[in-house]
Amino acid sequence: MDVTAASRHSFTVNLSILFGELPLLERPAAAAAAGFTAAELWWPFGEEPAPSAARLDALRKAFTDAGVRLTGLNFLDDLSAGARGTVSVPAAKERLRANVPVAAELAASLGATALNALYGNRVEGVDPAEQDELALENLVLAAEAAHEVGAILLIEALNVVESPDYPLVSAAAAVEVVDKVNAATGLGNAKFLCDLYHLARNGEDLAAVIDTHADRFGHVQIADNPGRNEPGTGGLDFEDLFARLTAAGYTGPIGLEYRPSTGVSADSFGWLPREYRAAQ
Repeated sequence: MDVTAASRHSFTVNLSILFGELPLLERPAAAAAAGFTAAELWWPFGEEPAPSAARLDALRKAFTDAGVRLTGLNFLDDLSAGARGTVSVPAAKERLRANVPVAAELAASLGATALNALYGNRVEGVDPAEQDELALENLVLAAEAAHEVGAILLIEALNVVESPDYPLVSAAAAVEVVDKVNAATGLGNAKFLCDLYHLARNGEDLAAVIDTHADRFGHVQIADNPGRNEPGTGGLDFEDLFARLTAAGYTGPIGLEYRPSTGVSADSFGWLPREYRAAQ
């Protein structure tokens, strides 16, 4: 695969899915050994919204010792419990609100400038309108907390196949929420997290998404489709997609959020020359 177009972008490794074969605290050093200087994380403490200072400090030390900057972090997402975020889930309201300042401070302490708030699944027996109202309230709080630490708030669309109860399953649906949050806060720091894998899995025209919504992009993530493995294992034309992102004016990082096809993360980066891996 010709990845010349990749040279115009910076890359960040998602350490919640890559190097998942290693303990969490060993992953930043493993990313550094593979040539990366930037990484991102889903919420790394399971369902715990406010871990102890010792656990937070240990994570910080793992990043600083490795010389890896954290570029993005999820707010409490409950992914380890099979959830898809918490901002619209009534039962998670207090835990999420306890997590918001903790996540924002952790992100800021490691240099992260993006915080991702996954919307949450629909809950049986709860009016979707009630969930959407709660989501807007929580997203406003999250956007304000992100703003206080100089970060943007990301809102992501997932794919309906893997997340059938998640309501944001198109770029347009996620952008609509972005616009509502920005209208409510006046801050303008809510952005669309464009995960090209999820959008491809939904059957969206990726070129059209880039052309239509690139001005709202706060972050881009990639995996090949099908399979959610590294580029070159599926059918997506990443040379074209990288070039389109450049042409559309996207200058932010591209997050590698894929599962290594062999199960060994260090062996999955052959598609990306080492000289392109360090953040620019």
